[in-house]
Amino acid sequence: MKSDAIALPAARSRATDFVALAKPRLNLLVVASALAGYVMAGGEILDAIRVVCTVAGTALVAGGASAFNQVIERVPDSLMRRTRMRPVPDGRLQPFESVAFGLVLSVIGLAVLATEVNLLSAAVALTTLLTYALIYTPLKRRTSFATVIGAIPGALPPVIGWAAARGSLSQGAWVLFAIVFLWQLPHFLAIAWLYREDYARAGFPMLPVIEPDGRSTARQALFYCAALVPVSLAPTLLGMASTVYFVSALGLGLLFLGLTLRFARTRSVADARRLFFGSIIYLPILWILMIAGRV
Repeated sequence: MKSDAIALPAARSRATDFVALAKPRLNLLVVASALAGYVMAGGEILDAIRVVCTVAGTALVAGGASAFNQVIERVPDSLMRRTRMRPVPDGRLQPFESVAFGLVLSVIGLAVLATEVNLLSAAVALTTLLTYALIYTPLKRRTSFATVIGAIPGALPPVIGWAAARGSLSQGAWVLFAIVFLWQLPHFLAIAWLYREDYARAGFPMLPVIEPDGRSTARQALFYCAALVPVSLAPTLLGMASTVYFVSALGLGLLFLGLTLRFARTRSVADARRLFFGSIIYLPILWILMIAGRV
């Protein structure tokens, strides 16, 4: 009886570690972006099977990508305070079983999209997985430009949703892609500034590491955020969203730009943190504003 009592918490702990490997909280925004792409493409929201399969398939592939990322980065992750307690660098999960877990998630997710949604959505999801795990993740140890490269797979979830709804990709899909692409750069640069000492310790040549004064970090964050404001208005100009969305998105974008401008001026930890949290709030609100005019 005692051994059974010990085994149960251990099994729960391993299950929790495998869940953590998939980063469900971080991937929640990925799933929301895919759903937004689906709705904005005119997908039938009452088609429960297609909606659930689109969301589930995207979530599983995103979870698999996260698992592969943590295996590849297990050594530098072990050197960073922010990541050293993750299951793989901490040794609670072994690389082999973590890769197997990521592979199972990815294969199931791609199969769900291919068989229950359409082949195009599965192809976009596969592209997301491969560019994230095989291009972006290895490049992080080589160049600060990896941040821009990583924004490409990060911007594909709404395209998955669009493909799921229409079975084709048109101008609207790439507008949504551009919005998420541009949004990610101020978001990532704020994180890089907050954890620049951690990144330096782990050998990641992030922009705040190779240029410690922060001027390039601030300029790039401001440039991408300024570009985001007009791009975020494009859905209305293309007839995808209402005038109410246009006005609301403009106000939201200017607030986001204000946070970025403040960070660019001070380059303080406090303002970087405000920019980070502002970015987390910005995208979900933008999706809500878009979707509200479509349902």
